[in-house]
Amino acid sequence: MQNTEPSSNRRRFLITGAKGFIGAWVVKNLVERGDRPWIFDVDRQSHRLRSLLSDDAMASVSFVAGDIARLEELERAVAENGITHVIHLAALQVPACAANPQLGAQTNVLGTLNVFEVARRRRDLVKHIVYASSAAVFGPEEFYGTATVREGALLEPSTHYGVFKQCNEGNARVYYKSDGISSTGLRPWAVYGVGRDVGLTSDPTKAIKAGVVGRDYTIRFTGGLDLQYVDDTAKTFLRCAEGELPGARVYTLRGTVTQMPDFIAALERDNPRAHGAFFTVPVELAVEKSPALDSRVAASALAPRCSVMKSRFRGTRSGFVWPALIRKGNFSVENNIKADAPSSDTRRRNTAAKPLFGWRATNVGRETHDPIGPSL
Repeated sequence: MQNTEPSSNRRRFLITGAKGFIGAWVVKNLVERGDRPWIFDVDRQSHRLRSLLSDDAMASVSFVAGDIARLEELERAVAENGITHVIHLAALQVPACAANPQLGAQTNVLGTLNVFEVARRRRDLVKHIVYASSAAVFGPEEFYGTATVREGALLEPSTHYGVFKQCNEGNARVYYKSDGISSTGLRPWAVYGVGRDVGLTSDPTKAIKAGVVGRDYTIRFTGGLDLQYVDDTAKTFLRCAEGELPGARVYTLRGTVTQMPDFIAALERDNPRAHGAFFTVPVELAVEKSPALDSRVAASALAPRCSVMKSRFRGTRSGFVWPALIRKGNFSVENNIKADAPSSDTRRRNTAAKPLFGWRATNVGRETHDPIGPSL
């Protein structure tokens, strides 16, 4: 997919959470099309950005030190740099919110409120906010049966993280109704690609990497998963920001629901020497039994502005995009392999279930014992 066109000189993008997976790809897209993004974070350290951008490209990124939970620091960053568009991705993820709900709320809820409050105070500058919601706002599978989840369906999140995201959607509506602050919230599901290294649904990315470097890998679930390629997702965030649609809109993103056996077969087609190197544990995320997410409303509203709303599972006749990129030498992965990881047989024996976004999952192969280690 071709990069989007450079924005006009009047557009200045501030990205929160730019050191995260999707945020790093948003920055990459901006830099590659000739824009200078402003990154708002507590420090400059980011292994994901360093993996995606050359030193010359990093020189075109502006860092603004600040804490998303501190309103005055965020307002100063917007005012001093003439920020016109905010892409808000800063958040603590499901495990961190479960372990410390207070800290999760401070970052995920108060931080988002600060973004909207700055936009209200500096409406002379800020034209639009795009923020990351999540498929975690939906309830468990029994709420929906086998039907497709339509836009406007009942939200019944089963994690603190999901409740925080639902809260943000509600606050966005209030800011539009009371102050006219327009925003777009996007609900990704399982985004994959270079830099995805945290969480259970990072396993497909790690499996791709394992195949490239010639290691066995056990994906910690079976069944289906709605896979969305990260570059498509990043471009969707950018196009929504530039589209400046009025209102407090929330859209569910959808890629392709792919069964894990099909995913593994695609990996083996791309890399025949890895045949038989991939395994799954017999515990489902239950995606294949739960309703598919309907993104037709999003596609209808955004398609004129956002061609990447036709997001798809990025498999090709010869395999996946990411392994091809690594083979071309774009990314270095060998140094991230952990030599002391347990065998796949050991991991397969640990199959206790735990909830993920209200669906079943497994705690097999915890992050600290992953044979692929922290990804890029």
